[in-house]
Amino acid sequence: MPSPPRSPARPQRRPQPPRRVPRPPERPVRSVRPPRRPRWAMRAVTTLSVVVLASAGIGHAVVSSLDAGIARIDAFKDMKNRPRGGHGMNVLLVGTDGRDKVSERDRRAFRLGGQPCHCTDTMMIVHIAEDRERATVVSLPRDSYAEMPAHTDQNSGRRHDPHPVRLNAAYAEGGPQLTIRTVENMTHVKIDHYLEVDFTSFMRTVDVLGGVEVCTPTPLKDRYTGLDLAAGAHTLRGGQALQYVRARHVDGASDLGRMKRQQRFLAALIDRTTSSGVLLNPMRFRDVTRAVLGSVRADAGFGTDELLDLGRAMRNFSPSSSEFTTVPIGQLNYRVKGIGSTLKWDPAKAEKLFAAVRDDKPLAQDRARRSKVPAPVPVEVAPDTIRVQVANGTGTVGLGKRVDAALAATGFATTHRPVTAPAHVPRTLVFYDPRWDRSARSLAAALPGSELRAVPGQGPLLKVTAGADFKDVRRVRFDDPSRPEQSVLRGNEVVC
Repeated sequence: MPSPPRSPARPQRRPQPPRRVPRPPERPVRSVRPPRRPRWAMRAVTTLSVVVLASAGIGHAVVSSLDAGIARIDAFKDMKNRPRGGHGMNVLLVGTDGRDKVSERDRRAFRLGGQPCHCTDTMMIVHIAEDRERATVVSLPRDSYAEMPAHTDQNSGRRHDPHPVRLNAAYAEGGPQLTIRTVENMTHVKIDHYLEVDFTSFMRTVDVLGGVEVCTPTPLKDRYTGLDLAAGAHTLRGGQALQYVRARHVDGASDLGRMKRQQRFLAALIDRTTSSGVLLNPMRFRDVTRAVLGSVRADAGFGTDELLDLGRAMRNFSPSSSEFTTVPIGQLNYRVKGIGSTLKWDPAKAEKLFAAVRDDKPLAQDRARRSKVPAPVPVEVAPDTIRVQVANGTGTVGLGKRVDAALAATGFATTHRPVTAPAHVPRTLVFYDPRWDRSARSLAAALPGSELRAVPGQGPLLKVTAGADFKDVRRVRFDDPSRPEQSVLRGNEVVC
């Protein structure tokens, strides 16, 4: 380090005779060395920038090259009297039935024929927490009763006063702008960004990820979309995944049941994205992002910085970092003159939900404080409707009573009078009448490793013989598709 010794040497040279002061070598040497600090500072800043981008798993140049490919919408043009901004970032995610780029082969295979209605098939508010540690997804039913603000119809050019409609009519009459205005008026949540996804971008995204795994406790069959899945786990590619999220005729819940499947699929998609290394590999991130952005439309402010911000956030995500719910419904068949049946929101519960979004608060605060408790297993029949008789098939005294109590605590309608089995069994058995097979599968889900045995004519009472392999009863959860507002689910509770 040569610099420090020279500094104290200056006072000794100044008193010397004038003829020795103007020595040319001294000043050039001193003037050359100081610039070393700015160079090291620049290198440090550059290194820090690289580390920041690397920690996101995304190169800025990679993302910048994708920005130009996004179709832009002036979604917030001349909008006034908007809600006050909260904490975090709110994205209105809209799924449309656009299929212009779908091949004829895929149209036939996945039943995508017919003319698109150019309307919103799906609508969600995606809230990214300010600390980028949590994502909250709120589904908005497309048949929700809505009050449309005054606007000019984009198709006819006619001026309309405020009037009641179904929520998805906002897009048909006024496109993204009117959709945002309507959602903001109903929720009082300020929308920061708008993202519109069509059939093509959805299928491409799933295919680039190599498929997404979903689980279904019940067989799913929909003759309209062609969906046909047996109960169990399935890895869905693009077209089949589209059938899964579009199906509305697999149960009596129609659009409400479909929204639950969409939420499960989105949780599985987050799990696949965060666990597959996509966000740690700039090239893979580029491929996935190109697949998504090749067929989406976004507001003008959703650019490179926002993509990087989302990438950094998702790198820390896990299924448990995301939570899903549907806006609470107060009346399922709210009739409106000239419109027909709509879904009327529960005003008090809806306000509480959207207040939490505005205030950047998690919806499942009680579960957030829990220790690592296994998520309950979804079942197809409500446990409290399943009658169960327990028998002790071992030599362990009191086992029948313990199994009966555990099943009752999980919600099953046990007899509270366990009996002794005629013989000891090594494995827990569930005896059932084939007419009640769905109830039997729901009960077996609570008894890991149990074996189902059909007994024609047994009737509605299910019989459990606890075997030597019994360890514990697993918690189960029944989601009534007609009551989507009853719970908030974390991603780890719905993925396989």
